Amino acid sequence: MARLDFPQDFVWGTATASYQIEGAVQEGGRGPSIWDTFSHTPGKVVGGDTGDVACDSYHRYEEDIALLKKLGVKAYRFSIAWPRIFPKGIGEVNQEGLDYYARVVDALLAAGIQPCVTLYHWDLPQALQDQGGWASRSTIDAFVKYAETVFQAFNGKIKQWITFNETWCVSFLSNTLGIHAPGFKDLQLGVTVAHHCLVAHGLTVKKFRELGIQGEIGTTHNLNWCEPHSTSPEDAEAARRSRAWNNEWFMDPTFKGTYPQFLVDWFRAKGAEVPIEPGDMETIAQKIDFIGINFYTGNYGRYKENEGLFDYEEVQVGFDRTDIGWNVYPEALYKTLKWVHEEYGDTPIYITENGACYDDELTADNRVHDVKRTEYYRKHFVQCHRLISSGVPLKGYFAWSLLDNFEWAEGYRKRFGIVYTDYETLARHPKDSYYFIRQVIADGGFDV
Repeated sequence: MARLDFPQDFVWGTATASYQIEGAVQEGGRGPSIWDTFSHTPGKVVGGDTGDVACDSYHRYEEDIALLKKLGVKAYRFSIAWPRIFPKGIGEVNQEGLDYYARVVDALLAAGIQPCVTLYHWDLPQALQDQGGWASRSTIDAFVKYAETVFQAFNGKIKQWITFNETWCVSFLSNTLGIHAPGFKDLQLGVTVAHHCLVAHGLTVKKFRELGIQGEIGTTHNLNWCEPHSTSPEDAEAARRSRAWNNEWFMDPTFKGTYPQFLVDWFRAKGAEVPIEPGDMETIAQKIDFIGINFYTGNYGRYKENEGLFDYEEVQVGFDRTDIGWNVYPEALYKTLKWVHEEYGDTPIYITENGACYDDELTADNRVHDVKRTEYYRKHFVQCHRLISSGVPLKGYFAWSLLDNFEWAEGYRKRFGIVYTDYETLARHPKDSYYFIRQVIADGGFDV
């Protein structure tokens, strides 16, 4: 039996997002977000579910931090809700919102846990959406002001900052595919929103440097691994296009200050242009201290004319699937992060999300025996160890998610947590995967 040990300074953590766990949407001076509007629109979320209550972490954060402490993590990634700080996106600061996050941060620090904060995890103030949302460059300015306010409020306490979570989801999933808020179906809109978010990221990094804020700043992109089903040039090009939509379209501007030309040409042929203004690309490519990667799955596919945006059809090759329908492909994590390192250099990498959705059941003894999720984590931890052993600067891993929560358009029917949430009582019950991760952290590794 082999032993896989992790470096002593490896950062183990877990992650959540504000709208998915907080609830209390009309408390503490919070204004409405696009997800309040979207989830209350009939037909947009499975079961008509909303984040009105969610896990009620707004009131139960101390209980959740106690679970984190018992887990033994060094860090906790959570997001600040923009409409709690600026209820209308701009204007007067809502001190109650800052005070709430100050209580969370202080409680984390008292528990010996470092806060890792995401500034934008999708809850755009509805007032800004009413004025054009991310399609308007004025939203860029509003975001930088919001970020500056939060930086100054928590300078010295929060030492790891993430500007955006999954810009692909903010742009294409939400504005081209229409699956997430605000729910539009327009390719040009998706391209525009993606660009404006990247510019906002760059300007926020510049502001962070100008203010002399302590700590590190980066961003998080969700990457996906697509491989061609065959050696045919058509399959290879189709897989390349599909993969680049998630990967190069966001990573190239972040690190190289350019968009991949073959995708620029592909989008142009479909009538969509990137609205680049002078200085934008230099702004986007501000040097960052780390890159966050959210990774869940990969696939094989082939060329099929008029299939989706990229003439690409996924082909099942025998993978197990999670209960949300995503392939379990642990080696793709290794391939993706090795590619990131080879393509973009030695910037430190954090896996800011990785996890699995399974339909858990609470047993009579208030336990959840989530064997498949536990094995998912075990297999992905093996790939993390391979990456470190291969010289990839992987510095930490954040499991998604601490709690079962509001899973966006899927509502509450899909569970990713390592802690079971009873949505009737809001009681928390650690699952077997929680105890597995706790043991790995305590032991500094595991046997395989």
